[in-house]
Amino acid sequence: MEIDELLRQTVDKGASDLHLMVATPPVFRIDGALTSQEDIPPFTEEDIDTFFKQVTIAKQRTAFKKELELDFAYSISGVARFRVNVLKQRGTISLAFRRVSIDIPSIDELGLPQVCKELILKPRGFILVTGPANSGKSSTLAAMINHLNQTVRRSVITIEDPIEYLFRNNKCIIRQRDLGDDTTSFHTALIHALRHDPDVIVIGEMRDLDTISTAMTAAETGHLVLGTLHTIDAAQSIDRIIDMYPYGQQQQVRLQLSQVIEGVLSQTLLPRIGGGRIAAVEIMLANNVIKRLIRDHKNFEIPPNIEMGSREGMQTLDMAMANLVKSGIVSREDAAMKSSSSSKLNELLVRFDQQTADTKV
Repeated sequence: MEIDELLRQTVDKGASDLHLMVATPPVFRIDGALTSQEDIPPFTEEDIDTFFKQVTIAKQRTAFKKELELDFAYSISGVARFRVNVLKQRGTISLAFRRVSIDIPSIDELGLPQVCKELILKPRGFILVTGPANSGKSSTLAAMINHLNQTVRRSVITIEDPIEYLFRNNKCIIRQRDLGDDTTSFHTALIHALRHDPDVIVIGEMRDLDTISTAMTAAETGHLVLGTLHTIDAAQSIDRIIDMYPYGQQQQVRLQLSQVIEGVLSQTLLPRIGGGRIAAVEIMLANNVIKRLIRDHKNFEIPPNIEMGSREGMQTLDMAMANLVKSGIVSREDAAMKSSSSSKLNELLVRFDQQTADTKV
């Protein structure tokens, strides 16, 4: 079996991921659930090695032999692009393919909050898109860049590992840099991007202190900087950034972050009733109160202030999930499984049930 045939099946079945490993048949992730393809015999070590050679070039195989880890992009013309991760497990190769649509999604198609359109048009500042692995952060960033590209003229540089969605210049000019092929590190690429006349810089992942520090400096000097973190909510995202600095620098960083932050979008994916998935998104917008809480080391007060900021477009993750349940898009059970506070979610839904009952009376 050719790897391209398996990848076409991935697309045909609507799967987001394909997993290949020795002594196991192919496994698809469909609507968030792993589904083993038992009609295909388990793969041998030779099969997996063949798949690996089919999707890589000599340079990549040499890098994998040295590092025992590999990330890259693979495309099938007219079908899809895939983000590929290769690793060793129990002495054999394991491959994971993440499907990336050729068509760049819009904010509306993804069901994202309309505030995403306002944030991406900010002239400067720092915007974080956060969430656990496989929560759709890359798609959210792509949709926001797509809206920017259709709306205003900007110079955009993205730094990705690997490049996923491919952009064509429309109103913007967009340069996409691939970690490994086009640059050696996020930090190095960010430093040099600042010399390339950008208006907007997109950092695929902020992994280290140097990258975060340079990103905030870029935001201070008049650029719009977007980056991702693997954090579950806005307050934790702020804590994560500050905690990466030595203790003696943290108060200065709080002040700096409070001055540049524009918003934090924290998301998780939920299965839709009837199939597919949709993002529930917490929205923190940096109003004067939020900025003061960051500056005064009172991040624990951020969640209640997000709740009180609903008129400004803010919402907690539980509020987002409750709205999806109210709209009949996701089930209560699926929302409860992803909620960080099932009691708070239940309180919001009980309030909705009461309002519905009052309306009927």
